[in-house]
Amino acid sequence: MIDREHKLSVVRQARLLGFSHGSVYYSPRPVSDGDLALMRRIDELHLEYPFAGSRMLQGLLREKAWKLGGCTSPR
Repeated sequence: MIDREHKLSVVRQARLLGFSHGSVYYSPRPVSDGDLALMRRIDELHLEYPFAGSRMLQGLLREKAWKLGGCTSPR
């Protein structure tokens, strides 16, 4: 899609294709094992308690000794 060796700049190529040139340089970080375990547990709790919202799920996770900060609460 984007050819870094082309005579057109990366910025111009991205603009012509209709997306931000910042996304050309973006490479996602791998998800940590701890985050994967947390997501798996949230899925399990959501299957057990389909009516539970984010606050109830957060309380259930804290009961099971998961330490959560404000930014890692399930949404």
